[in-house]
Amino acid sequence: MHDQLYFDCNATTPCSQEVVDAMLPYFHQQFGNPSSSHHPYGWLAKDAVEEATQKISKALGVHPTSLIYTSGATESINMVLKGVAKKMKFKGKHIITTKAEHKAVLDVCAFLEEDGFEVSYLDVDPNGLISIETLNKTLRSDTILVAVLYANNETGVIQPLDEIASLSHKNGSLLFSDTTQALGKVDLTEILGQVDFACFSGHKVYGPKGVGLTYIKDNLERNSLPSFIQGGGQQKEQRGGTINTPLIVGLAEAIMLAQENLNREQERLLGLRQHLETGLLNIEGAVLNNETSLRLPNTVHVSFPYVDGANLLKALSNRIATSNGSACNSASVEPSHVLTAMGIDRGLAYASLRLSMGKYSKMAGVEKAIEIITDTVARLRESNILWERRSQ
Repeated sequence: MHDQLYFDCNATTPCSQEVVDAMLPYFHQQFGNPSSSHHPYGWLAKDAVEEATQKISKALGVHPTSLIYTSGATESINMVLKGVAKKMKFKGKHIITTKAEHKAVLDVCAFLEEDGFEVSYLDVDPNGLISIETLNKTLRSDTILVAVLYANNETGVIQPLDEIASLSHKNGSLLFSDTTQALGKVDLTEILGQVDFACFSGHKVYGPKGVGLTYIKDNLERNSLPSFIQGGGQQKEQRGGTINTPLIVGLAEAIMLAQENLNREQERLLGLRQHLETGLLNIEGAVLNNETSLRLPNTVHVSFPYVDGANLLKALSNRIATSNGSACNSASVEPSHVLTAMGIDRGLAYASLRLSMGKYSKMAGVEKAIEIITDTVARLRESNILWERRSQ
């Protein structure tokens, strides 16, 4: 496995050694419960969580009280969408999202529809972007929430949140954005000033799995959410339960490291992405599925006609760790809902690869991946009679 090239960083990343080192003392030596207020074990744990929160708030440019720790982005999405629906239903029961959202958002929206809420699903164009004009026409007086993914987890395409925020707030609607994939890859300081809610997961940014954040814009009373998990009154009574000190410490270390190296890493990943795209597009018929310039610097999404996608992934699996879309949707036998929402033919959507790179990716690995994928596509096409007849 150690010889396998890893090109699935949008699914998950390994914990940085610095993150592991930061967490270890809180598993065994400083193991106290932050809610234990009568002895030093609890005091030390509470101090560690408070210090971690200060690190994150400084790195992201937000107020410490705007952060709620969760088990990850999926829980945060549930917290925000269900919380806003419960709190704001007196105003209306209309929600706007997009057809290219992460499945976590789409599944929660489907749940809310069963509970009597109305959800409008915006189309996206061939680049995966929503129409600002269509959003403006879809907004209504009873629209309580707009939920738009900032950076798509499959294609890396970035939505114009500044325009989306302006329209949403002018309409009196709250704005939530799933910013999970963007953390550590692009600067989020301005974005977090525009949205009312956002979410993150530690394992996307070289932190531990099982920990994440809900960002709730501070100093706006209407943005506070109802209690999501009851029991103990932790975290402003919004998310009860024993606070996971080691994972929070690890999350803070991961975010701090990512922000410190952001500009340099952006430039390096962009160079790798351009080289990878150029190499893969030299394969006859290859189609790039994220051509817009405004996208994540680490993500390449390409389709290969006349190739069975399942066979392609299987053939690559021993040499390259990659995927054809979101890890959270890997159980589906349907083509990517993101690609079909973009108008990509189902057959071509099946024959797609998402290659996502990270801080351990090197140019030598990119060149090797280009070679392996080129050879594999050619070999699979040899047995496809349609490939032989393509020019007839």
